Amino acid sequence: MKRLKQIANSLKATAENPDNALMREFIFYSPKMPLRIHQEELIASAKFFSLEVYDPYFTQSKLGINCFSWGNGKTKILLTHGWASKALDFYELIIELLKIEDVEVIAFDAPGNGSSVSDLSNLMFYADGVKAIALNYAVPDFVIGHSLGSMANVIALQDLNLSPKMLLSIAPLIRLKEKFAQSLTSVGIAGFHQDRFFDNFAKEFPVRASHFDLVGLYEGNRNFNHFVAFDPEDDISIYPFLKEFLDKFPEVNAKVYEGVGHYKILKSADVINDLVEKISSVK
Repeated sequence: MKRLKQIANSLKATAENPDNALMREFIFYSPKMPLRIHQEELIASAKFFSLEVYDPYFTQSKLGINCFSWGNGKTKILLTHGWASKALDFYELIIELLKIEDVEVIAFDAPGNGSSVSDLSNLMFYADGVKAIALNYAVPDFVIGHSLGSMANVIALQDLNLSPKMLLSIAPLIRLKEKFAQSLTSVGIAGFHQDRFFDNFAKEFPVRASHFDLVGLYEGNRNFNHFVAFDPEDDISIYPFLKEFLDKFPEVNAKVYEGVGHYKILKSADVINDLVEKISSVK
């Protein structure tokens, strides 16, 4: 978190003529928060394994992913965390999922997050992490994602042509470019400087940032059994964007949880109870 504050302060001080490299680091740097005691206790009981993804963007090398699992049941439940997060931020949900009979709960720290090493991170590291687990460890029966992790799950499942028994998205991020813009605006970067950043993004990555929009990326003909939990007042998973997605794909089952916000939604007893009930009812 200290490094992110330093970058933000530097950008605020130079907002009239921001350095593109610093804007790039600000967008792709994911601060790491230490584990709390109860999280340390849960991770100590996990089975640990590691996988790799290739990083064609920053280092042109393989990056390790630290993965964890609890239980050894035949029903596999995969958890994909959000930006600046980690597997153990699903602590409360993991505890309740393990009460379901005959399950294995699998989670991972995406590169640049939690315990997995990388100076920078991006959405495709998350999606590639999901793919690595499905291809090299276990094909998940249920896939749960929070925020950016929800978008990563959709990308990975569609790329692998997988249809789990249920896809569950918690406060899903719908438009990545707009989240980038929101972050840059928060440190005083004007629109024309942001345009320059996004032009450079398109040169570095195979597609423009606007490509990562679930309204366009989501393949409705796959007929995912998809449940979305959200708070309409969420200031990160913006409701008008989510509404556009839900209006286009009315087959997606969505439920409002008021007053939980973007991060506390992971700890909401109502949300957790509903997720556990839905999984239990179809497993």
